[in-house]
Amino acid sequence: MKKILLLTIVLIYSTSGFSQLNYDDWFLSKALRIDYFLTGDSEKQSIYLDGLSEEQFWSGSSNTLIDPLNYGSYKIVVKDKETGKLIYSKGFCTLFQEWQTTDEAKITPKAFEQVTRIPFPKKTVTVEFEARRKDGVFASLYKLEIDPSSIYISRELPSRYPVTQVVNNGDSEHMLDIAFIAEGYTSSQMESFRRDVKRMYDYMISMEPYNRFKDRINIWAVESPSEQAGPDNPGKNIWNRTPVGTTFYTFGTDRYLTTLKFKSVMDVAANAPGDIVYILVNSTEYGGGGVYNHYNVSTANHSLSDKVFVHEFGHGLAGLGDEYFGSEVAYSDFYPKGVEPWEPNLTTLVNFDSKWKGMIEVGTPIPTPIDDVYKSKVGVFEGGGYASKGVYRPSFNCRMRTNEAKGFCPVCVKAIEDVLSFYTK
Repeated sequence: MKKILLLTIVLIYSTSGFSQLNYDDWFLSKALRIDYFLTGDSEKQSIYLDGLSEEQFWSGSSNTLIDPLNYGSYKIVVKDKETGKLIYSKGFCTLFQEWQTTDEAKITPKAFEQVTRIPFPKKTVTVEFEARRKDGVFASLYKLEIDPSSIYISRELPSRYPVTQVVNNGDSEHMLDIAFIAEGYTSSQMESFRRDVKRMYDYMISMEPYNRFKDRINIWAVESPSEQAGPDNPGKNIWNRTPVGTTFYTFGTDRYLTTLKFKSVMDVAANAPGDIVYILVNSTEYGGGGVYNHYNVSTANHSLSDKVFVHEFGHGLAGLGDEYFGSEVAYSDFYPKGVEPWEPNLTTLVNFDSKWKGMIEVGTPIPTPIDDVYKSKVGVFEGGGYASKGVYRPSFNCRMRTNEAKGFCPVCVKAIEDVLSFYTK
């Protein structure tokens, strides 16, 4: 388990409002997996429990059990039943929440698989799922009570796959552990998979701020073979049998590569420690997707795959929002007017004091015009979050906007650095 944090990391944690706890007082060094369904349409949602199981690896932070960031569209809150003490919380996002903003969600209710993992409690706990309302405030969505001694918690071992530690920088308790899943690689292509994983890691640590944390990252490759090479592509009538069922044309967008089989993703990921799960897909097509504290996915063999990889990883690790606009997406009104986005690199100026205002040079106009004098500076540039008006980004260009950007802007660098510190200190 991650070592207990002995000193407060003021820059990151001082706003959490909670004192952090000793992991060993409340939890065992394994995980409790909660499987459930998120169901509903564009206006309403519900949770239905599917099952509970024990897993051998707890891969989250044990330093900081109470989430200090307040990111995500959902939050899980765990309290000791006897005392009511808050002992764990974590923000996250889901594909379901993205789907709710599509036109399909206005007419057709659906159910999405969801998995949330928490440290395995020593005593009975109450678990509450909260959802962020349209006004940006979290509200209770579902509650349950979990007795860790229950005979109905499955202790069945997951399907076993070979695991290679591609990068070993030390004990997992001090590291950010990234578990890569092989998708669309046949059993004879696992050497290629391991090389692809290492290539993505090498590109990542060439960039700011990952280069300063390269000795605090472990990389695991879970070698899950596919019957056929490559993912599904409905637009080309390609249907392959793969471990986690990745497919292009998510929500009708050809380059959006994801999977709705999240239980399968986590079944495979259970073979290795992993704070972050990354599905690496054997394909030469352009595509990917990243969902905060959910999973990340991209193809491995397109000429821009390394750039797509770090972009999607920015979503999944640090909760960064897309800074582009005017592109083909399935969403409508993803960021409502009058509500400040939770993503650290987007603003509607409703509560800009909570964002990167302190990083802007004196004299820089807010909003910031697209003039040559400001293009290299931190500012407030209109256009972002899929909208050309009303949503603002911190730089003229950034890896969260285009593949042509040299790297991440200073605001995104700071957000990534904060999360890396969260996992590794």
